Amino acid sequence: MQAPTHHTQEAPVSLSHNVSQARTPGYDSEASTMKGAPSDLPKTSGEPTPYESTRHSLERIPSQTKSTNANIFPDPENVIEADMEKGGVAPHTPGAPPGFSPADFPDGGLEAWLVVAGGFCALFSTFGLVNCVGSFVNYYVSGPLSNYDVSTVTWITSIQVFMMSGLNAVMGRLFDSYGPRWLLIIGTLVFCFGLMMLSLSTQYYQILLSQGIVTAVGLSAVFNSAMNSVMGWFFKKRAAALGLMVSGSSLGGVVLPIMMNNLIPRIGFPWTVRAIGFMLLALCTFACCTIKSRLPPRKRPFEFAEYLRPLHEPAFVCIILAGFFFFFGMFLPFNYIQLQARQQGIDASIVPYLLPIINAVSIPGRIVPGFLGDRFGRFNVMIFISGLSGIITLALWVPGKSTATTVAYGAVFGFASGGFISLLPAVIAQISDIREIGIRSGIALFVSSLGALTGSPIAGAIVNANGGSFLGLQLFCGIVMTISMCWFIASRTIQVGFKITKI
Repeated sequence: MQAPTHHTQEAPVSLSHNVSQARTPGYDSEASTMKGAPSDLPKTSGEPTPYESTRHSLERIPSQTKSTNANIFPDPENVIEADMEKGGVAPHTPGAPPGFSPADFPDGGLEAWLVVAGGFCALFSTFGLVNCVGSFVNYYVSGPLSNYDVSTVTWITSIQVFMMSGLNAVMGRLFDSYGPRWLLIIGTLVFCFGLMMLSLSTQYYQILLSQGIVTAVGLSAVFNSAMNSVMGWFFKKRAAALGLMVSGSSLGGVVLPIMMNNLIPRIGFPWTVRAIGFMLLALCTFACCTIKSRLPPRKRPFEFAEYLRPLHEPAFVCIILAGFFFFFGMFLPFNYIQLQARQQGIDASIVPYLLPIINAVSIPGRIVPGFLGDRFGRFNVMIFISGLSGIITLALWVPGKSTATTVAYGAVFGFASGGFISLLPAVIAQISDIREIGIRSGIALFVSSLGALTGSPIAGAIVNANGGSFLGLQLFCGIVMTISMCWFIASRTIQVGFKITKI
């Protein structure tokens, strides 16, 4: 194959182009090296060619197009397959900046998997705590906040989820600019301080401030640092790595509710929260020691346009809306399934274990869809997962009246919702510049958190309006998650149409 004889920037690659047009020049998938990079390429404008750049700092390497990044480069095996289908002719196009080509992502190794291990502990401590919000609600409505209705009490946990996810819009930019180290350290200290204050709280406003705001700010910093760091180490195995890391939140959702249910009657709520706080401090300390970013931070002045630019991409906007509607309904089973089961007359010995059942089954739900997403397409699997969550709610939770159907629903929903959490960052990263992953994932999670903020209180108001019946809540939950599936279908259609392909 003859190397190109001139270099031009007349036809930049964009996300709207077919991904097969965005290939790394002369990429050898077998050796994972860059071949065919001639040193004698003539220049036409006095600018160095992509192969002649001697800059090693990623901070000063500008994007060669409006949205060039490793994520628009197909996996190496797909490059080879596509080239064979076209007669074995591999086109020469300008390569990605150093560090951003698919070949530059380690996709494994000790450092990369230590980041995943640290992320596992971070997600156990952050989203794992969020996954047991039902245990907090159950304690509050029967204890210190028994004079408040359920809808008012769930504002505490809703604000906690909103703050944890919504602040990613801020934490994401801090991650892009400064890296994860100080975010992790400061976030861990704030998070544990909030838990200690919660152990001393007895009034509504005190619980709201300590759990809903202070603890959530620390959770957001730790969660964001772990999630965005892992995405910089993996490309081909990104969804699988995220799934393994996010499974920590499911394990936390199994362990923490059981701890609360068994320790509160024995040592009281304050010491139970302190015991959980010390355990999570140890896990977050390990995360601080192992989580690091592969790419150096890019300090730059604040520009509000950075938050508006992704909103001009229809596929990204559809993902944002999909996340909003899914979060609108996702936390309703976590918040209300114990209360609904008790009202329905489910065996009292089973009720405390409904949340652990949901979270236990979501462990494979976090992992398996990630591997399937890397194999069959992350958008394809996400559509199936979000649709399954909504349909199983309408088909099983709504008509189910027995202990068996309630437990079966919890198991299936746990698997499906677990897959959503692990795949959402992967589909965001798939259409994003990895150097802006903090901001872009932050925008998506902020909008999604608006759904989490309002979903549970609205559902509680529906229950109150229906005289304590949970039917309206169950229908609301299933419908909004099904709408989420429709928005993922829209995002996929914008990118590749209705053709059957891996995406």
